[in-house]
Amino acid sequence: MPSVMKMDWIPCSEQLPADGQRVLCWLPGHSIHLPGLAEKEQRHVVVLRFAEDWFIKNPSKTGRKTHRHFWLGEGSSNCFFEQVSHWMALPEGPGTG
Repeated sequence: MPSVMKMDWIPCSEQLPADGQRVLCWLPGHSIHLPGLAEKEQRHVVVLRFAEDWFIKNPSKTGRKTHRHFWLGEGSSNCFFEQVSHWMALPEGPGTG
């Protein structure tokens, strides 16, 4: 039987990933539109890259008042800092552990 690796979610209020680190993120209530379907699908876990001080280095052109940090997604899946409640490091790939 394969071993099970225990991974713990880290609250953003307690610790943040390193700037530029790609991590699994938990987004409570996050849903997406799927092409060709009218309903949304819940996607609570997504891979995002942490961008420390993003809005200090790149002031908002919209005037939106938000936290100074940001989460960069793949494609158009960027998220504002306050949307992510927890994160964890990505697991190692097969045969690398």
